[in-house]
Parts: sequence; structure tokens; C-alpha cells
Amino acid sequence: MQLEHDHSIEGIRTRLASGNSPNYLRDWVYGGIDGAITTFAIVAGVLGAGLSANIILILGLANLLADGFSMAASNYTGTKTEVDELDRYREIEKRHIRQDPEGEREEVRQILQGKGLEGPALDDAVKAVTSSEETWINTMLVDEYGLATNLRSPLKSGLATMASFVLFGAIPLAPFLLGLADAVTVALAMTLAAFFLIGTIKSRWSLATWWQSGLETLAIGLAASALAYGVGYLVKDLAA
Repeated sequence: MQLEHDHSIEGIRTRLASGNSPNYLRDWVYGGIDGAITTFAIVAGVLGAGLSANIILILGLANLLADGFSMAASNYTGTKTEVDELDRYREIEKRHIRQDPEGEREEVRQILQGKGLEGPALDDAVKAVTSSEETWINTMLVDEYGLATNLRSPLKSGLATMASFVLFGAIPLAPFLLGLADAVTVALAMTLAAFFLIGTIKSRWSLATWWQSGLETLAIGLAASALAYGVGYLVKDLAA
């Protein structure tokens, strides 16, 4: 079976030298699922209430802009919180190293002991880690606080979420914007296809096959849509 990357000496050197770039796939999947579900839920709810296609367009477009921006802002804020937390602990460790270096070296020693090092190998490892302030601090951030040091950009995360939300959220509205004769059926088919597509993309995060992940996301979308339609149907007399 072919492995995911090259394990030759040169291949490893090249891969490690390139560094680890943050992955924004999760932001695209997050925004895409929410955009498709919430917009189609509006379509299903309006249809369940027996309202006109104009209401679908008004509420749907408002959802694309308002909820899309809200999703982006929330993701930006959440990611920014992670970045701020990392910066805060980095400054704490920098101050501790300067004020109590021996105490911090002992922390490194105990961390490495917990990884199985002992004797001269432990002494050499402690000396190597603490010889570089950056390596020293990163070691403490990861092993003492359990923090990731390679974080996503808050702005890129927010923009990716909003772009995906608008892109996939527009799918259920497209047939109504184009004035298609059987807009409801076309919107349903296109949205189901979008759910499945998002699920296949999401499979890159898990051990599930592309079709299993696709069906899982499709089921979630169907459940949300059915719920919205049912609520709209139950309260349709209020809109009369």
C-alpha cells in the first residue's frame, strides 16, 4: 500500500523544511454545511407555510448576507481567541525563563522524563532544548499547556467561512432567482447534491470513506430541512 508521503532521507528533509501551513478546509466545510442547511431550511419552511417564492428570495438573500457575516465574525473571533491565548502563554513562558531559568529547566527535564528519557540522554536533551529560547518556549507551550503552535489566520478563517457559506447557501436559491418552472424540485436536487459534495470533502478529516461521509452530511441536511418544513407547516395558519 502506498504511503501518504516519501520517507527517504531527502524526502523527509524537504517535507520538514517546507514547514506546516495551516489548513483552512475545516472553515470551508463549516461554512458550506451551515450555508446550505440554513438557506434550504428557509426554503423548506416557507414552502411548508404555503408562502410565495418572493418570500423565499427575500428571506434567503437576507440569510446569505446576515448569517454569512455572522458566521464569519464568529469564526474570526473564535480563532483570534486561540491566537491571543497562544501569545499570552508565550509571553508568560518568556518571562518565566528570564526570571527563573533553573525552574523552567527542571520543568523541561520532567517533561522529557515523562517521554522516557533518562541518564545522559536526558541531560543532553534538556541542554539541547534549553539552548534555544524559541525551542524552549515552544516545548513548554505544547507539553505544559497542550497548545498548538501552528494556528490558522483569524482573517483567512473568517473569509473562508463566509465565502463557503455564500457559495453553498446560494444553491437552494438559484432555481428561484432564475425563475425555473419547477424551482422547488430543482432546488431540492441541487441542495442534496451540495450536501453530499460537502460530505465527501469532509471525509479528508476522518477515516470514513468519501461516500459514508457524503451520506452522513446528506442525512444531516435532510433532517434539518424536514424539521424546517414541519415547523412551517404547523404554523402556516399564523401567516394566513
